[in-house]
Amino acid sequence: MELPCDGAGICMVCKNKPPSEETLTCKTCVTPWHATCLVSPPQALSETLQWECPDCSMTHQPSTSALTSGRSEDSGDLIASIRKIEDDKSLTEKEKAKKRQELLSGAAAGPSSLDGEEKKEKNDVLDILDKELTCSFCMQMLDRPVTTPCGHNFCLKCFQRWIGQGKRTCAYCRVQIPPKIASQPRINSTLVIAIRMARMSRSSNGGGAAKVYHFVHNQNRPDKAYTTERAKKAGKANACSGKIFVTVPPDHFGPIPAENDPERNMGVLVGEIWEDRLACRQWGAHLPHVAGIAGQSTYGSQSVALSGGYIDDEDHGEWFLYTGSGGRDLSGNKRTNKDQSFDQKFEKMNEALRVSCLKGYPVRVVRSHKEKRSSYAPETGVRYDGVYRIEKCWRKNGIQGFKVCRYLFVRCDNEPAPWTTDVQGDRPRPLPIIKELKNAIDITERKGSPSWDYEDEKSSWMWKKPPPASKKRVADSVDPEDGKVIRIIKRQKTNVSVREKLLKEFSCQICRKVMVHPITTPCAHNFCKACLEGAFAGQSLTRQRGQGRRALRVQKNVMKCPSCPIDIADFLQNPQVNRELMGVIESLQQQAEQEKTGQQS
Repeated sequence: MELPCDGAGICMVCKNKPPSEETLTCKTCVTPWHATCLVSPPQALSETLQWECPDCSMTHQPSTSALTSGRSEDSGDLIASIRKIEDDKSLTEKEKAKKRQELLSGAAAGPSSLDGEEKKEKNDVLDILDKELTCSFCMQMLDRPVTTPCGHNFCLKCFQRWIGQGKRTCAYCRVQIPPKIASQPRINSTLVIAIRMARMSRSSNGGGAAKVYHFVHNQNRPDKAYTTERAKKAGKANACSGKIFVTVPPDHFGPIPAENDPERNMGVLVGEIWEDRLACRQWGAHLPHVAGIAGQSTYGSQSVALSGGYIDDEDHGEWFLYTGSGGRDLSGNKRTNKDQSFDQKFEKMNEALRVSCLKGYPVRVVRSHKEKRSSYAPETGVRYDGVYRIEKCWRKNGIQGFKVCRYLFVRCDNEPAPWTTDVQGDRPRPLPIIKELKNAIDITERKGSPSWDYEDEKSSWMWKKPPPASKKRVADSVDPEDGKVIRIIKRQKTNVSVREKLLKEFSCQICRKVMVHPITTPCAHNFCKACLEGAFAGQSLTRQRGQGRRALRVQKNVMKCPSCPIDIADFLQNPQVNRELMGVIESLQQQAEQEKTGQQS
């Protein structure tokens, strides 16, 4: 198998970084290759100057074609075997690496034997995604996919490494990448859901729905929080709260399970998105309407919200640096003041976060679309991203010159994050290196064992110590009068195939049908090309301004995305079809037609 060097200059075949004298650069795609690992390296020095890589050259050596044809039939099986090794929890990382090496070396010699396993269907959904949705850098299935305006998809880390090298063109077609996308790439959530759904189809485990044990008496509240015109002027601070749909107390720590969800019997799911903070409150993920921290100084913090309130925040997805509250003068009409005027201290809500750090409590985290600097924030609304644990907290001089309280959050949830295509949750990971700790003061670290920790035998995060007892009374469902209200929801399992579910996910956000010539906007929303162009039909990109004889400068029209308020006027000048996504949709539709034809015959 011939593969190039990755973004770090490491050969993807021998896993070593070749010296400069053994590195060849393709004259067409400017991609580095390890000469020693090539099947037919150039023999003369003059040939290296005009050398084309196997991907760009139209001619292939017989040995290469024979090798490729011999392996093409079993490529899906090879990928499936590698994934099975990765999912085997009984193996260490060294044992996994050894098995992968043995598998690949066996594949290079000839058709690989799968240790007696039954071969998967050649038309498997995951095989289609493996073929179509592959990153051009790492040659693997997309992880946290980012779509460029020219319609090509890359892994987020690969894309950021490419941009970090000073490159501002697409690595696939060399089209210029806009500065905003280069600095703030958005994860394509549609591709994330599709890849995760396909992976889960291979390792899906059926499980019965949990029973409903509790009931909260709040039927007098509206199903949806509403806001009067007077409250809107005050920023929804005095809006009426809607009905609370879960049965956990306000001081509940950790995830909200299915038994505390009498409405849906599902619990609060990771990746669930609400319209605003009021709707988020109704499901108990984060109760305060405005405040970013929920907790009590002597008890601990239950949840936090990332909404771009402090410029010191730093978001890396699985871990982030969070800035505490306070330090601003909010008296009088300064309620939206973002300038610090005094130091933050470990008191009130900041002390609540410090208590959760010392005790090792799980803290629920929601991300808001208002956090514009993060690649992991949702495009719209508020999203629940699972539970995190605070590993360290300290104080330091902030960007605005005053001391701020800082917290290191690390994800520790049994469910995968919304931005990852993995089907498994988190595993214990080493703490990142925080440079600002060198100049920090009041550093607090947990010395004892945490209350919420990873259990190796069960391979899951769980309470190692009893969770904090609630100080609030929860209504019980034992009362016979509640029998008329409580109903156990029966979830009917339909025989919908994974292929049909994927096609439903690939629906246009305008016509709600399966996309035709799909287009991905810079804000990571997907539409049919005809639907998106039709939504702005008759609108010009610019408009003339003038009063009488005086001619004014031409003004640019703002064209907002149909799904969010981001301006996509520049993108609409030359929208490009996402060819890889279109290939997946066409392959799935062809398989669906073949299945229908087979059933009819």
